[in-house]
Amino acid sequence: MVAVLVLAAGCGGGGDDGGTAVATTAAPTSAAPATGPTVQPALAAPDLDAVAVRLQEVARLERPTAMAVRPGDDAIYVTEKSGRVRQVLRGQGGGQPSLAGGAVLDLSGQVSNGSEQGLLGLTFSPDGGTLYVNYTDTAGDTRVVEYAFDRGRADPGSRRELLFVDQPFANHNGGEVAFGPDGRLYIGLGDGGSQRDPNNNGQNLGTLLGKILRIDPAPSRGAPYTVPTDNPFVGRPGARPEIFAYGLRNPWRFTWDRQTKDLWIADVGQNRWEEIDFVPAGSPAGANFGWSLMDSRHPLKGGNPAGAILPIFEYDHGGGRCTVIGGHVYRGSAIPALRGAYLFADYCSGQVWALAQEGGRVTDDRELDVGQRALIQSFGEDASGEHYVLTTSGVFRLVAR
Repeated sequence: MVAVLVLAAGCGGGGDDGGTAVATTAAPTSAAPATGPTVQPALAAPDLDAVAVRLQEVARLERPTAMAVRPGDDAIYVTEKSGRVRQVLRGQGGGQPSLAGGAVLDLSGQVSNGSEQGLLGLTFSPDGGTLYVNYTDTAGDTRVVEYAFDRGRADPGSRRELLFVDQPFANHNGGEVAFGPDGRLYIGLGDGGSQRDPNNNGQNLGTLLGKILRIDPAPSRGAPYTVPTDNPFVGRPGARPEIFAYGLRNPWRFTWDRQTKDLWIADVGQNRWEEIDFVPAGSPAGANFGWSLMDSRHPLKGGNPAGAILPIFEYDHGGGRCTVIGGHVYRGSAIPALRGAYLFADYCSGQVWALAQEGGRVTDDRELDVGQRALIQSFGEDASGEHYVLTTSGVFRLVAR
């Protein structure tokens, strides 16, 4: 199945009958990532019974994979798998989808285009002056690169490579790159590929594979970036100090709730289960999510490691499902009943779900009827908290119906 999918992140074949979804409680642990203050505002729960939404076409693009917004900029920016970053003016769309502007950065010819490879991640620095991309190069290895951004374009001459990671296989590349609420740069990497994590990278703190990394992109002492001194494995013998969380198969995607600062991770499973992990704001750093001793809540190569976090939600591959596509917690104003729900999708089935939680326990979840099904590759969130769905053919805004 992997060869058929554009970004089906190592889903594998086969599945369970019945297509059940299981909500679980995120186990308390002393090893969860720190994501912000522990005091959270009292928020109204989403009313999923009242949600009626549809997808409104915004722009037709070639296999878009990621979306970002730039502070003080009215455009949205979208990566195409083949290597281009395109600008789309916000407010375009409706009945007449816009054509995106020219490429603000073109890495075509530098990017591999295998099933799960390509230009996979995009973000801007908090001041908007720098653009960061995460892509697989022509050899299939991961590169995270920084460019100065000014007057609507990235400057190719300013290219500075922050990170290079050798990828042993062509799948499970991760691809997320994002600034967290703490202003640090977070990078998602899969376990290196193949099936069942043959090199046991997920639980190996000596490799960056199967991890979420946390760095300061400023150079330091001849290195292209700085490792924050409060990272959880700084000073531990044999551990890479960049690691912030581990035990992940292929985190596609991870995001923070812009209001509560809780962390959500959609981690692509093996051939039976897809999982969503939840880490409340203020939890200590160094989370272990169990892969490859566990596949979601199910033993794979042993059992759940001590202190590991179990997923808050899982679903199986029944009904043609194959690969979880992580989204964001909705904090916009256009769909009030959806506010506070986490959105996610499945690549193969094209289903979109909303999930509500309280205290780390799912209180409601359901599929949203968005009016169509498509091969969904990613989600986006604009500066006002409105949500976008990226399919293999273009960008759509989620709007009230």
